[in-house]
Amino acid sequence: METNQAITALTALGHVTRLSAYRLLVEAGSNGRMAGEIAEALSVPGATLSFHLKELVLAGLVESESRGRNVCYRANYAAMNGLVQYLTHNCCGGEQADCEPTRAIDCAC
Repeated sequence: METNQAITALTALGHVTRLSAYRLLVEAGSNGRMAGEIAEALSVPGATLSFHLKELVLAGLVESESRGRNVCYRANYAAMNGLVQYLTHNCCGGEQADCEPTRAIDCAC
């Protein structure tokens, strides 16, 4: 991941609604969630949620798929892992084991 991509991703995640939506999508796995389900879970109006999901899509963190008149969103795990790798590159003075998360992030959902 390049620096500008990381900045875009971090900026997208820097809003409470977008971060909450993203976490829901990470939890949902490869099946993703429909926009209406996300809106209901977060108690956010559809138009507002659409704006925030668009930002996550533009950042490459989320993918969308049209299903008739509805849209299904899912987390892009490769982008998430790329961001974590970017943030931890050369971490801890070369002691990579000290920087690894306690839970594996390469989700095989």
